[in-house]
Amino acid sequence: MVIAIIALAFVCEYVDSTLGMGYGTTLTPVLLCMGFAPLQIIPAVLLSELFTGLLAGFTHHAMGNVTLLPKTMRISLIVRRLREAGVVNGIKEGLPLHLQVTLVIASCSIIGTIASVLLALNLPKFYLKLYIGLLVTVIGIVIIATMNRTFSFSWKRIIGLGLLASFNKGISGGGYGPVVTGGQLLAGVDGKNAIGITSLAEGLTCIVGVVMYWIYPQDIDWSLAPWLCLGALLSVPFAAWTVKVIRTDKLRLAIGVITLLLGITTLWQTFSQNADNRTAGTAASRRRQAGARLQAAEICATSRDASQRTGSTKPCHPRKERQA
Repeated sequence: MVIAIIALAFVCEYVDSTLGMGYGTTLTPVLLCMGFAPLQIIPAVLLSELFTGLLAGFTHHAMGNVTLLPKTMRISLIVRRLREAGVVNGIKEGLPLHLQVTLVIASCSIIGTIASVLLALNLPKFYLKLYIGLLVTVIGIVIIATMNRTFSFSWKRIIGLGLLASFNKGISGGGYGPVVTGGQLLAGVDGKNAIGITSLAEGLTCIVGVVMYWIYPQDIDWSLAPWLCLGALLSVPFAAWTVKVIRTDKLRLAIGVITLLLGITTLWQTFSQNADNRTAGTAASRRRQAGARLQAAEICATSRDASQRTGSTKPCHPRKERQA
């Protein structure tokens, strides 16, 4: 079982670090099918995403897929530059664009998560999943339809997708990677850069989730976490190398296709589960009706027996009998 879990985490994280999506979306349902409980899976997945996201981000940086380190790490130079240019201009000039995008997306997760929790408490699960499926499907279609088109970089779109992705994460537990990675392509970010940015941003976002589970008053089973972390971490160097050698146009097409497939799969699961729930509800209603009819028949039979003993001809009224 342990070997299977490590191998599963390796494959899922390889796909996630190569295409910027798919780790939690794929891993969680498989582990559920293997018999693990949700509170065993979700904290362990978040912890492994935290470590692998940070490692994947900086591995992509080392491979040249993205630039995530400041121009200088000397504190004295950083302080002097902030004094000379001001905080805002100093950050803009001192931090590479890719790191700025990462920090903006990760920061937006706080606002998006708060809003999503408030909404999730008041919306049926069916509509939440339907929203995620439609959104991811549309993004996949747009990416494929605009394969030969380049987009100018837009901070407004970056902030919007950061809020949207974290909103999705908060209301459904998924939909983060497809929206952040696919959305960056539509916001003017290169495919290789987008994957490295998504990896680090998702790792930073998971910090909040891990802390919340860590301080949760009930005991959380972390037994899955070491094996998920091991398998996922082993895949990171291979994924970063794959992104480095693959052509950007092929990578963009792969991101679009996978995003579209994830969206369609989400929609299919949503409607099939809703149909199953309706079928189960109808069957339960029929069982209740059959039980009520059987109970009524028993009441009538009892009433007839009593009438025969007393010589009464009182008609049988099951509802009145039950109320009595």
